[in-house]
Amino acid sequence: MSAHEHHGMKPLEGMSAYCVRGHYDTKQRDDRFGRLFQELSPAYTDPAVLQAIGAKNGPMDGKSANDRTDTVPVGMVFFGQFVDHDITLDTSTTFDSVVDNPGEIANVRTPMLDLDCIYGLGPEAQPYLYVQGGAFGGAKLLTGADNPGQAGIPASDLLRSPNGRAIIGDPRNDENRVISQLQLAIIRFHNHVCDTLHAEEGYEGSELYEHARVTTTWHYQWAVVNDFLTAMCGTPVVERILGCGRQHYCGSVPFIPIEFSVAAYRFGHSMIPMKVQVQKGGSKLELFGTKLGSGFDPLGDTDAVVDWHELLFTPENRQVERAQKLDTRLAGDLLQLPFITEGEASLATRNLLRGNTFLLPGGEKVAEAIGCEQKVIDKVLKKVAKLSGDLPPHGVPLWLYILAEAEVIGRAEDNGSTKEGEALGPVGATIVAETIIGLLELDDHSYLGANRNWSPREEWNTLGKLVTVAQP
Repeated sequence: MSAHEHHGMKPLEGMSAYCVRGHYDTKQRDDRFGRLFQELSPAYTDPAVLQAIGAKNGPMDGKSANDRTDTVPVGMVFFGQFVDHDITLDTSTTFDSVVDNPGEIANVRTPMLDLDCIYGLGPEAQPYLYVQGGAFGGAKLLTGADNPGQAGIPASDLLRSPNGRAIIGDPRNDENRVISQLQLAIIRFHNHVCDTLHAEEGYEGSELYEHARVTTTWHYQWAVVNDFLTAMCGTPVVERILGCGRQHYCGSVPFIPIEFSVAAYRFGHSMIPMKVQVQKGGSKLELFGTKLGSGFDPLGDTDAVVDWHELLFTPENRQVERAQKLDTRLAGDLLQLPFITEGEASLATRNLLRGNTFLLPGGEKVAEAIGCEQKVIDKVLKKVAKLSGDLPPHGVPLWLYILAEAEVIGRAEDNGSTKEGEALGPVGATIVAETIIGLLELDDHSYLGANRNWSPREEWNTLGKLVTVAQP
């Protein structure tokens, strides 16, 4: 058995790429992945070490711990998953072969926050997603309420085909009940915008669609920047990037960096609790249980209908459930994923192995590149060494470094301090905020690319308002 083949895993091919420096292709395309830190050396870690770190009952196993943040509502983590599905889809890579040049990997989604997961290819190319005929023909999106004969509880569900699959722009937004309910909430918001613009401006048909799509998308983008990024990266980081510019996500073409998609943006895996309460006074439901975890099927239980007032801050000022703290621990269920029947079932190990596959640089090297003080880096490395027994000799896996950094440094606060475990520290926050803001600034159709002085309507100016304004 070779050093890179163990426990039934296939060998990681293409290891010679680790021996070449500064060879990455700098030409960037918006339908491909790319790199932020092209000159940094990759950090390879023995897969056996990564498996031990990410194993069930290992050092990253948070089991059923219930250590919550103070300020981040749990719904914000699911919204992060929705955003991910809006901008990235890699259908070609595996754990078995090194990705030397991410520019060769197709991104099946557009790398813009344009809600193509909601709108698909539009009413001309995919008319089956839209209402037909009348003032709202080709403008409003269909939901299960428009198909009362479908299985389950159609009035509270997405539009579905006879085989139970959701008829939506991105099938991944039906992989669990919470994300499918979020897809439904944003479809309902678009339809509410249609009603509003039709009543106020008299728009109909294709004209109504174009205006409603821009209005819906810009309010969504505003929520991403002003609710999601401020919660996960810290208001000071977001304001610095908006005010002083991006320092690392540069160039003229919007693209998805692998440091973002393979490492930094996987921070939410640490913030998901094992159980979620989705209704006022309701029971906490297992995330992978029969009510919330059975994706790609019609809604069959009223207990799984999500009341977004319970998961996000809204004008109702409910006692909103908070996300788990962002640290080096994951909920126990995530380290033995019930739907993985063959291969590696630990989400933590899968994330760590991807760092090897994509030749990601070590977290401490990225920290140096963005200008972190050495005492901050040393504090993070001390945490990693305690977790893994020793520091990996070639650099700390970037995803692990970002989690450890969040645990011992934490999110930048308005008063100049940092809050441990609340959200991303400096490396993670920089990668996530610069990437998402960069995607918006490089998109001529986004509010940051087309009209930086635009501001939302007051009744739709937060994520909580957006997803509840049309909630029955």
